[in-house]
Amino acid sequence: MSRIAQVLLPMPLPEAFDYAEPDGMDLKVGDQVAAPLGPRLLRGVVVSLRDATGVNRALKSIESRLDDPALPPATLEFVLWAARYSVDAPGQPLAIALRGARAAKAAPRRVVQATGSVPARLTPARAKVLEALGDGDAASPADLARRAGVSSGVVKALIDEGVLAIRLLDDDAPFPEPDVSLPSAALNPSQAAAAAALNAMLDEGGFQAALLDGVTGSGKTEVYLEAAAHALAADPHAQVLVLLPEIALTQAVLARFEARFGAAPAEWHSGVAPPLRRRVWEAVASGACRVVVGARSALFLPFRNLKLIVVDEEHDGSFKQEEGFIYQARDLAVVRAKIEGASVILASATPSLETLRNAETGRYRWLRLAARHGGARLPEIDLIDLREAPPEHGRWLSPPLVAAMRDTYALGEQTLLFLNRRGYAPLVLCKSCGERLCAPDTDSWLVEHRYSGRLVCHLTGFSMPKPERCPHCGAKDSLVSIGPGVERVHEEAQALFPDARVAVFSSDTAFDAREARRLVESMAAGEIDILVATQAAAKGHNFPMLTLVGVVDADLGLRGGDLRAAERTYQLLAQATGRAGRHDRPGRALLQTWAPEHAVMQALKAQDRDAFLAAEMGEREAAGLPPFGRLAAVIVSGPDPGALEAFARDMAQAAPNTAGVEVFGPADAPLGLIRGRRRKRFLVRADRAVDLSAYMAAWRARVRPTGALRVTIDIDPYSFL
Repeated sequence: MSRIAQVLLPMPLPEAFDYAEPDGMDLKVGDQVAAPLGPRLLRGVVVSLRDATGVNRALKSIESRLDDPALPPATLEFVLWAARYSVDAPGQPLAIALRGARAAKAAPRRVVQATGSVPARLTPARAKVLEALGDGDAASPADLARRAGVSSGVVKALIDEGVLAIRLLDDDAPFPEPDVSLPSAALNPSQAAAAAALNAMLDEGGFQAALLDGVTGSGKTEVYLEAAAHALAADPHAQVLVLLPEIALTQAVLARFEARFGAAPAEWHSGVAPPLRRRVWEAVASGACRVVVGARSALFLPFRNLKLIVVDEEHDGSFKQEEGFIYQARDLAVVRAKIEGASVILASATPSLETLRNAETGRYRWLRLAARHGGARLPEIDLIDLREAPPEHGRWLSPPLVAAMRDTYALGEQTLLFLNRRGYAPLVLCKSCGERLCAPDTDSWLVEHRYSGRLVCHLTGFSMPKPERCPHCGAKDSLVSIGPGVERVHEEAQALFPDARVAVFSSDTAFDAREARRLVESMAAGEIDILVATQAAAKGHNFPMLTLVGVVDADLGLRGGDLRAAERTYQLLAQATGRAGRHDRPGRALLQTWAPEHAVMQALKAQDRDAFLAAEMGEREAAGLPPFGRLAAVIVSGPDPGALEAFARDMAQAAPNTAGVEVFGPADAPLGLIRGRRRKRFLVRADRAVDLSAYMAAWRARVRPTGALRVTIDIDPYSFL
């Protein structure tokens, strides 16, 4: 043993393990290796190497170096930084980084090719097969039979005779090279100025950050496409990453990229099949894949020469990963760019307060697009006071909104009814005993999905058929649906407009990328008159005939104790209403609300974003909350309420006493029971100057949860449930 290799395993382990490097293996940092752990061989990554002189303890040897590409140094540095920042085991982000490397490879395809031999008997059917195949061509036996219009037996006979030969082909075609010489879209003066500023930023080199702040429909995508073209043209090996919050939005941006560069970029999200995921991962690691468009986990791909990261809709809550390894992809994108010496563009019509603060203080360049592209104008926004114009009994659409929908339908234009609530009804209760149906061992209410006839817990995934009797009191036909979801609004819209083409767009109806793309294309082609949708359709889409947006429950996001409730409600409703009137027809938005006097509603009506944000910033600054302070959340959970209570008290007493840090709790979590585990919460507020990650790591080191108790730390929390 001449050297010791520290190997990090993609598991929730606190540190890397020491292994002996076998003589002659000549490992390098970043290499993927097979290392023994107990009776198993596991994939790991070498994170450091040191001389073994003076080491007397026996170490297990690394079994082998894997043929898969090594993690580039910057990727490995990013993985380790992300773990320290999130106060989590380094193996957790490593597991995300190796997800593509561990995916299954595509099985070789079985095809037939002509050998040049002549069949002993050339029947008309055999002649059709040989003509359909052609010289040097290859096809699967079944495809060839269909192409020739013959039975599979004819193809098999030619194989048996040696006229055709079986070959195994690996479907590993290279990713197409983007053509940066293709003409760009026509930019207006504001877009051209923003694109020029971004190109100048890229030319400066090194780490740079910019906020591309433009109203809905202002053409932000065209601007960052030009920045991507500039980065790709400046360096023939440069790579570009575009992060998007929704699979549905991914499909639209892919089409825009393909139109601009003549080739579609690689996709990376949960809907990508494992063999393609592996192809993308390996091509990114080798530098053969130059453009990736994907979800938040694409940030952990092993880029070899990353020059530009774009975070589109940077304000979106979907960039926050809430389970497993907890992280905020927007913030980590900035860090990844800094580590790589790359540029990062954060694009949004409704930027987060954190990003706006960085722009105001000069940490980010601030590029603004104040008007819509072309002749389109921002929609007029009006409030419907539900206290004065309530819906009819048993309905959810108010008379003014129904009248506006009728006018829109008569003109042959489209309506979007927005309600950010899946299913048919968010609550099912028994009218006999008052029982609210919840998931087993969970405080979360069961949501009725009438299309499938099931009750579903959106938190745990539990589902069951809707029972005929109350599970609590046994009363028959006593279960009633309370409140609306998109399915219920869809039902009402169909009843009001029986001749209209009405569709639903949510994660339940567009369950994969293909179906999401089909719905978006149908809406864009004018094949849908009324679209009832959740936030899946509320951002980034261009529907030329959409002129009316009706928000069914504008107050929904304001309920609860979330410190970001007002900010997120404003962002979501501004994005949703911004779908209207994006082309040559004027748009209108109607917001149904019980609180039209609320600051969020008044800001939306006046379209005065800056006044709302200034007031919100003032409140945050007075309270020392983000972006003027830092937050961390701690969830302590366990199956035994007594043991959990005692541990939470002990943990509170173990909190380090540090200037500029306040610890609140423990308190019962709003969702106090999930999957049979009771939950307690702490909230930590710290001044900006405090290293909050280090504070949380020191606190965690002082406590040792035993048995089934578990401690979860969330730096910069977005959920307070």
